[in-house]
Amino acid sequence: MSFKITASMMCANYGHLAREVKLLDEGGIDSFHIDIMDGRFVPNFAMSLNDMTYIASVTKKPLDVHLMVERPYHNIDLFLKNLRKGDVVYIHPEAEYHPSTTLQKIIDAGMIPAIAINPGTSIETVMEMLVIVKRVLVMSVNPGNAGQMYLPYVGKKVKKLVDLKEELDFEVYWDGACGADKIIEFAPQGVDGFVLGTTLLFGKKKPYGDILKGIRELRF
Repeated sequence: MSFKITASMMCANYGHLAREVKLLDEGGIDSFHIDIMDGRFVPNFAMSLNDMTYIASVTKKPLDVHLMVERPYHNIDLFLKNLRKGDVVYIHPEAEYHPSTTLQKIIDAGMIPAIAINPGTSIETVMEMLVIVKRVLVMSVNPGNAGQMYLPYVGKKVKKLVDLKEELDFEVYWDGACGADKIIEFAPQGVDGFVLGTTLLFGKKKPYGDILKGIRELRF
């Protein structure tokens, strides 16, 4: 069963960030998930532009940049100029007046255009954007904090997106409360990647390489 794993870096040990990136890289992580929060679109502040830029400078692995900010169009150039071609940039359609215009900026910069959709956002409201984007990040918890409870109705939304992804040419990624049970249930259904945080990857007192190897060897 083939699926990608991306590390939620807001959960990393910031006292040893360089070491965290190195160990995850060597352990076989596929990409680094960067959560940027402005304290307005979500009730929290998380990673910064400087955090993102530093991680981009010390790994060749792709970055998976999740902009949880209001009106990303106005500041997105700050992020795009510090990324590499092929990095993924998500915006929230709920946060923008004209999300397609912001997505076009991402495309023009050579990045992979993507959207993240909150648990309460229906697929019907983002259908037009599914023609533009190359990846959809499904939030299984309300965004803003790590360690939240899974909202079970999100599973039906994932199934609908998987049914659409081949026709419209996009990938489906899972973000939030992702344990082994979610990977075992949804990877066979067609989810392409999973964002891992405190539930499965960080704070386990085991080498990242061992954890990632165990995840890839899950039985379906």
